[in-house]
Amino acid sequence: MEERPSTPGPSAPGQRRVLVVDDEPTIAASVAARLRAEGFAVDVARDGPSAMASFLADEPDLVVLDVMLPGFDGLEVCRRIQAARSVPVLMLTARDAETDLLVGLAVGADDYLTKPFSIRELAARVHVLFRRVARAAEAQEQAQQRIVLGELEIDLAQHRVWCRGEPAHLTPIEFDLLVHLAGQPRTVLPREALLAQVWGWAAAGGTRTVDSHVKAIRRKLGADLIRTVHGVGYALEVPR
Repeated sequence: MEERPSTPGPSAPGQRRVLVVDDEPTIAASVAARLRAEGFAVDVARDGPSAMASFLADEPDLVVLDVMLPGFDGLEVCRRIQAARSVPVLMLTARDAETDLLVGLAVGADDYLTKPFSIRELAARVHVLFRRVARAAEAQEQAQQRIVLGELEIDLAQHRVWCRGEPAHLTPIEFDLLVHLAGQPRTVLPREALLAQVWGWAAAGGTRTVDSHVKAIRRKLGADLIRTVHGVGYALEVPR
């Protein structure tokens, strides 16, 4: 029978809620303590089934999710989370292989940290993810509701994308990246600028994250949609 650890109860009005999922008690406790100190309400789960139970019951605003979990792994948890309700997911992994990273991004993770990691950096990443979500919501309210570029169509209100008449399912961060590129078609945008403007990161050390998300978008919308300018960045090429 699955075990669901006790949680601190309802969050205060306006307080953001974070679900921390990790089967290592020391890591889970450390992450939860730091995030509570940062002002978040925090729930903790230690396996796949209890993570989903907590997600559905407590409706967190963000999930910190370890890949290696008992029951079913974090990739399956992430897949089920995004199918139920789209929320930012920060993936924790003991592996740094590009394949593992791409799989995590493909099932809906927005960011990742490789173990061992700094608790301080994790808290900073959580704040960045929340700021990105807030900026995206604000930009969507101010922007036009639909972008049409050749055979690429983006519905901002419904977060839906079609390319050459075919619908495509993009994760929230993939959608934000595509919208940003589509806002300046055929313009080469540096990786560092994309990292700062889409993810909200000031440091350039995460440009690999940009590369991985571009690869994921290409798999879903076509390899010719986003052009690589080696040593610089990416440009969206309008499908004809």
